[in-house]
Amino acid sequence: MTEIIGFVGMSHSPFATLLPPGAEGEPGTHFLADARLVATAVSELRPDAVVVIGPDHFHANFYDQMPPFVLGVEEAVGFGDFGSTAGPLPVASRLGWAIRDGLDDAGFDVSLSYALTVDHGVVQSYEMSTGGLEVPMVPLVLNTAAPPLPSLARCVALGEALGTAIRRAPDAGRVLIVASGGLSHWLPSNDPRDPSVVGDRRASLIHGREDARAFAAVREPRVRAMAGNPDAPVNADWDRWFLRQLHTLDLDPIVALGHDKLEEEAGSGGHEVRTWLVGHAAAGLPLVWDSYEPVPEWITGMGIGTTFPVPA
Repeated sequence: MTEIIGFVGMSHSPFATLLPPGAEGEPGTHFLADARLVATAVSELRPDAVVVIGPDHFHANFYDQMPPFVLGVEEAVGFGDFGSTAGPLPVASRLGWAIRDGLDDAGFDVSLSYALTVDHGVVQSYEMSTGGLEVPMVPLVLNTAAPPLPSLARCVALGEALGTAIRRAPDAGRVLIVASGGLSHWLPSNDPRDPSVVGDRRASLIHGREDARAFAAVREPRVRAMAGNPDAPVNADWDRWFLRQLHTLDLDPIVALGHDKLEEEAGSGGHEVRTWLVGHAAAGLPLVWDSYEPVPEWITGMGIGTTFPVPA
């Protein structure tokens, strides 16, 4: 028997590990405290497996081959970028294969990986929401950073198919769905068609697979330099609207935004909320609890939402 026991949507940021609050009341304090509360609530749910939906930030996927969706079924390894956990992660392989087959039956030809590299976009929220690395995972990576992206409607459809596939999986037990990404944040363009993306940077987006470590070593200092700015753009009003919408089962108002309006409201990094749409549609449950802290110093609106109560 397999049961979906809940959904957690959680923002991630490199600076949650690189620039944590040093004292009560500093930026990020509220988010990290509530993330710990979520981990406690998840431990009480006793999941047997976690399906983690998150993006890649050009650590595994590049424009030489850029799949919209990649499913890991055997091995998953944390890249270890920005202080995130590196090394092998436990994988619920049998559930992964059942998901692959179920998505195929639903008409989703997701790319398949026997050895998937995942970066902080998967690892951070997986670790924070479960309180560690003990619960076996099935990683599903969405392309949210490399235009053209899968449409919002396609992500909802994927989520619905994912939910069906999980529920039909044989004897996977109690499955938690975790989505990692967003909320609003503005990042430099990663589109090779953009006239501002030129030279070595453009080449690395296309050919970075040849030496992903070297590419990351060049990129990380640029990202780190964005931290600590209290005036970095964050759209808290939109973020709160998005969370309120997920307290219902009606995703149409979000889908109706389309790519361009979503980017206008939530920034290029806001496209990561596609992971939330997939997870929310898969669970088929409304949020009952949420938490939000705008943290411009982390360049991100940091939100959490769950379909189960989170006691204070």
